[in-house]
Amino acid sequence: MPVLSAQQLRTLLQHHLLRVDTPADIARQVADNLVEASLKGHDSHGVTLLPRYIQAIEAGDLNPRGELRLLRDEGALLSFHGQRGFGQVLGQKAMDAGIQRARDYGVAIIGIAEAHHLGRIGAWAEQVAEAGLVSLHFANVSAPSAVLPFGGQQPRLGTNPLCVGIPRAQGDPVILDFATSAIAGNKARIAWNEGRPLPEGCAVDHLGNPTTDAGSLMQEPRGSLLAFGGHKGAGLSLICTLLGAALTGGQTESHRFPPRPGIINNMLSIIIDPLRLGAGEQYQQEVEAQLAWIHSSGGEAQIPGEPEARCYARRSVEGISVDAVSWQQFIDLDPAGPL
Repeated sequence: MPVLSAQQLRTLLQHHLLRVDTPADIARQVADNLVEASLKGHDSHGVTLLPRYIQAIEAGDLNPRGELRLLRDEGALLSFHGQRGFGQVLGQKAMDAGIQRARDYGVAIIGIAEAHHLGRIGAWAEQVAEAGLVSLHFANVSAPSAVLPFGGQQPRLGTNPLCVGIPRAQGDPVILDFATSAIAGNKARIAWNEGRPLPEGCAVDHLGNPTTDAGSLMQEPRGSLLAFGGHKGAGLSLICTLLGAALTGGQTESHRFPPRPGIINNMLSIIIDPLRLGAGEQYQQEVEAQLAWIHSSGGEAQIPGEPEARCYARRSVEGISVDAVSWQQFIDLDPAGPL
């Protein structure tokens, strides 16, 4: 597996995006977002997605010039349509608007429908946290169902992520960001590319038998992912669809989508100014006291966001490895690429 620096990967990704008529500023922003995800250890949402993005553009499922279109403005409530543009661009613009409205009203509720892949949702929680605001995000995936409902035999849910961001007066924010499936769908793709088994308890094959074979999720006849935590994760996945898609004007998994090259997301974001609710100035004191209490547990107690920070520091120095299958996909896109 080749190991490349973050800057080499930014150059590579921008090169391929420019080749398919992506505006330079958008290509730079998308590349930065994908490299950032890989730096933080989320290869499933990082640079290896680029070949699929190119395929989606060529198939007309991703509009590289798609812009965020305002549908409704109700003060603290904003509703947007993404026109299948790059989620990396649309997500940032929507959060910018939400941050301003939360400062105006103390709270903002932002709906985004029909955006192409919004990437690592934690990036939007981080953006909001940098502004000193709390955020909650419920997203769904308008794609063929990949996750079994609790007690079900056929997939009816998506990997639909849930994310919460809590700012801190000092130090990195608390960022809780996870798929409601036992593992994200793209983590299965990475495992398949690298020839690794899936963790136990994450998937079943097409007959409903437990499996650790990543190929059972990537090849026909396809199996299904399981929700994390049984009925709890399955329930959260449903809530992410009802709030992230049905409430925002997006499409739930009930549309029975055919396989598609693009990844279409919908998302509901709730942004709160903590200084204008309840505890006021005492809020940050309570946050720090609770985090210190967690760390005092001993052992390797950690809070959400800390593994990403450690991985970022390590990969910034050591570089980012790209699995052999994904690297070959890059070569196939342009054998005479920039590296």
